[in-house]
Amino acid sequence: MKNFREKLMHGVFFVCALVSILAVVLICVFLFANGVPAMQKIGLDNFLLGTTWKPGNDLYGILPMILGSVYITAGAIVVGVPIGLLTAIFMAFYCPKRIYGFLKPCTELLAGIPSIVYGFFGMVIIVPLIRDIAAFFGRDISGSSILAASILLGIMILPTIIGVSEAALRAVPGSYYEGSVAMGATHERAVFSVVLPAAKSGVLASIVLGIGRAIGETMAVIMVAGNQPRVTGDMLKGIRTMTANIVTEMGYAADLHREALIATGVVLFVFILIINLSFSVLKRRKD
Repeated sequence: MKNFREKLMHGVFFVCALVSILAVVLICVFLFANGVPAMQKIGLDNFLLGTTWKPGNDLYGILPMILGSVYITAGAIVVGVPIGLLTAIFMAFYCPKRIYGFLKPCTELLAGIPSIVYGFFGMVIIVPLIRDIAAFFGRDISGSSILAASILLGIMILPTIIGVSEAALRAVPGSYYEGSVAMGATHERAVFSVVLPAAKSGVLASIVLGIGRAIGETMAVIMVAGNQPRVTGDMLKGIRTMTANIVTEMGYAADLHREALIATGVVLFVFILIINLSFSVLKRRKD
């Protein structure tokens, strides 16, 4: 009976693994089967490098949305990674137990807040603050901008970076820290020069997960980024991301317009694959 239960559970686990793989395969088939023909009709160069998105005129250039996703994701990394990593180090090695008991649930609660709530927070707090600061320096802007979206996404990826990085830091054997201190290193030097490098794989994983969360975010970005399909490098101007482009127009899109939006999803999917493959290659080289 025991052997039968073990074989049954092995079968259940195997089926679950197959379902997961099948789901990924079906997503890939759907995206590429519907998106690649649109790229062929529009022209790959016109689609990826075109700067004009006007479905009414059959102009489907997504370069502004690609750059928008890259700008906002990069800004979120600049904001979120240092704060998240330093918070994880504080919680793992410096935080008193009483404060930790309050701080840990707070960071976990950030992960459970819906995106729309973050969006409202950005609209009510971040956007007016940027508008007021810009007005103080003589610039008249709406506040909905790349900077606002970057700050908001930086806040949204904090729980991912903090949680995974802290777990990676705590997984480092205590002998690493004890040995470095025994050889004369200070607490700070032992943490930053020995323990942190030993946890680099977990820290990199947290950053990759944060990037995935940032580049795939939609609702909060729509509410604070300005949703304007244009090429700009000004952090105080509005922009549109690939996810925002899909969500904004998919409800009424048809024919080639709909296929172009699905093709945008293909590009986004390829971006995520490249990020994950780059992380895998980087991890292997460092290991």
